[in-house]
Amino acid sequence: MANAPSPDSVLASDALHGTAPARDATRRDFLFLATGAFGVVGTVAAMVPLIAQMEPDASTIAAGGPVDVDLKSVAPGQMIIVRWRSRPIFIVNRPEKLLATLKTPQLVALLSDPNSQNLQQPSYADNWHRSIKPEFGVLVGICTHLGCIPEFFPNPSPTTPTAAWLGGYFCPCHGSKYDLAGRVFKGVPAPYNLPVPPYRFVNDTTLRIGENPPGSTFDFDSIIQL
Repeated sequence: MANAPSPDSVLASDALHGTAPARDATRRDFLFLATGAFGVVGTVAAMVPLIAQMEPDASTIAAGGPVDVDLKSVAPGQMIIVRWRSRPIFIVNRPEKLLATLKTPQLVALLSDPNSQNLQQPSYADNWHRSIKPEFGVLVGICTHLGCIPEFFPNPSPTTPTAAWLGGYFCPCHGSKYDLAGRVFKGVPAPYNLPVPPYRFVNDTTLRIGENPPGSTFDFDSIIQL
């Protein structure tokens, strides 16, 4: 997509958030960990320090091969970012309090496609939380307007990043807004919800991105827009 950031530009997110990367010499790539202070009104964008994490080799990433993610260290209120097909994938552990907000009439009335009618997700994520398990959201972190990477503002706030913020993702480039299920708001430049990649749970704590659950044939290339 035109104007899409380089995949490796995600690695510059530490500079954006005022953090410094710490490289483990035994590791080759990184996960981002966003620690959200849920329930705190007025919280700014979550800080995004880097933590070392093994990733597939470059040929596997380039080929779009599956990427396994260990979820044991992702606490409620945290978001990590991994790479799949050289794209940032947002994985967020959504606590019950914030899951409940996804169904409120106040929020739903503000969304452009609250029922996920546009093909931006597989059938197994065609639900109110746009995921297999409600607590874990899995989204391609690329704004559907011009390919920027939205920022993570999980907490409701009267002022940050915009007035009457209900929690979710905000694109600082042109002001597009998404809720914590990646559903786009009305009246913003982005036309579609954030895409959901193919994924499945290998076990209770391991997420595999790039592979559908048994019986599903979802093709990521069939989505309307990245």
